[in-house]
Amino acid sequence: MPENATVRATALDWIAANEARLSEFNARIWAHAEPAWREYKSARDYVEFLRAEGWTVEAGSGGMPTAFVATWGQGKPVLAGFSEYDAVPGNSQQVMPYPAPREGLHPYAAGHTDPHSVLGTASLAAMLGAQAAMRAHGVAGTLKLFGEPAEKVCGSKPIHAAKGYYDDLDAAVVWHPWPLNTVTSDTQFGAYWSAIITFEAPTPETWINPSLMPIEGSHAVARCPGALDALCLMYTTTKYTKEAMFPHAGSWTLNEHVLGDAGATSDNLTPRFAQIQYSWRASSLGIQEQIWRVLANNARHVAGVTGCKAYVRWVTKTRVGVPNTVMTDLTWKNLQAVGAPTYPGAALEFGRQMQRHLGLDPMDDPFIASVTRLTPPEENEARMRASLPAWQKHLSADDYVEFCWHAPTVRLLAGRPRLRPPSAGYAYPNWTYNALGGLPAAMDPGMFVAAKTMALTLLDLATQPAVLAAAQAEFRERTRIGTPDWVPPLLPRDIVPPVDLRWPEYVTTPRGEEWTFPTPTDGTGAGDPL
Repeated sequence: MPENATVRATALDWIAANEARLSEFNARIWAHAEPAWREYKSARDYVEFLRAEGWTVEAGSGGMPTAFVATWGQGKPVLAGFSEYDAVPGNSQQVMPYPAPREGLHPYAAGHTDPHSVLGTASLAAMLGAQAAMRAHGVAGTLKLFGEPAEKVCGSKPIHAAKGYYDDLDAAVVWHPWPLNTVTSDTQFGAYWSAIITFEAPTPETWINPSLMPIEGSHAVARCPGALDALCLMYTTTKYTKEAMFPHAGSWTLNEHVLGDAGATSDNLTPRFAQIQYSWRASSLGIQEQIWRVLANNARHVAGVTGCKAYVRWVTKTRVGVPNTVMTDLTWKNLQAVGAPTYPGAALEFGRQMQRHLGLDPMDDPFIASVTRLTPPEENEARMRASLPAWQKHLSADDYVEFCWHAPTVRLLAGRPRLRPPSAGYAYPNWTYNALGGLPAAMDPGMFVAAKTMALTLLDLATQPAVLAAAQAEFRERTRIGTPDWVPPLLPRDIVPPVDLRWPEYVTTPRGEEWTFPTPTDGTGAGDPL
């Protein structure tokens, strides 16, 4: 076995030598800006890139057209990471220091927020750096990079987990862009569930006996309330009962979105089909289940009073995160070895330009201080727990938690700059955050800090069997894997991925390429003010 320092140096050298082409790849994914389940160009680019680097790639893994599993190497240990690449509807923005939705598309088209373009590229770079070192020095092991679409609805990881894709993993190293540089420790993220409630009026003609009317004609009889009324009642009933779902504790949230029914030109016929999506997150599976009981009860009653049938289509069900102290300590040491990101003058000046546009005095350093220093995990843990009750062990939601129940998993956080507020309570508009996300000078420093840190952690796990064994022992103790206490995937193994639902997407028509909403000639196309 070669010296660990030599193996590590090879990975860092490979990443440094390939920064330019990886930065270009990131910019390409950012420009695609494809929303959940519709990341066709992005997934294609990953698959082509990895195959060119000698990886074996299963495209369309788990029945998801924009997912993939890329594998390189052989034998144990099997070490995993993932790339995400979905964008968010309503966040279109060019790399400009002023509001500038992308030209030629609806202003509410998708754009990268976190951004997942950077998340995915850093994971790709980490895997390729580790591959270069393992190949150069004969280090045994298998690397797996999962392409995970639809993260904004926590879509693909629970499906990959349910279908057995994580069953052979020995460890997972993952990350997320963040406004500080640290490693998640005891307080992990919670659960996210999402379901589509469908109301269908299959036999509206049976709502009333038409012979009761003195004249003939279907337009003259009382119309079955139908699916639109069911949707409206579902929306309002859930608003009324939301207060009774669970006490105001545990930081739970519930949100909804209406999916279009394609019935806008049906005049006064009964609306036959309507869908509403509910997504909710909480700190425990028990809270999630209680919220679902209320939602399901509401849907059944609403269907009964509107002449409809109610259906549910699960989009996702995640578990909750499981900490691993061994993995946290190992990754924190590697983050310290790499160091915090530093930002070039071009990034700082771009920040100042945005401040000038907003009428603010430009700052010498327009970014918050935490992005250029390292935050010890215990300091981050104390900050997270400052407002949480002692019993609450999880906060917010993210689907990386699925890996935690199959292998010891660590979650790195690394610098994603935000503008420094001029005063307490000042909130910058969202477009500033999104514009920075596409600026290489602002995103590359944190992206490559993350890539190098993860590459070193992967190599340590491959070359230090005792460290990996300690992480796995802790994993078995915490998850109680192999016992009734272990929480298996919450979706069935035969689940059909919800890729066929009416998610926002780009479409090509005789008018050209446009957003789900037709591209207006001016503004948003909303019409005249009332």
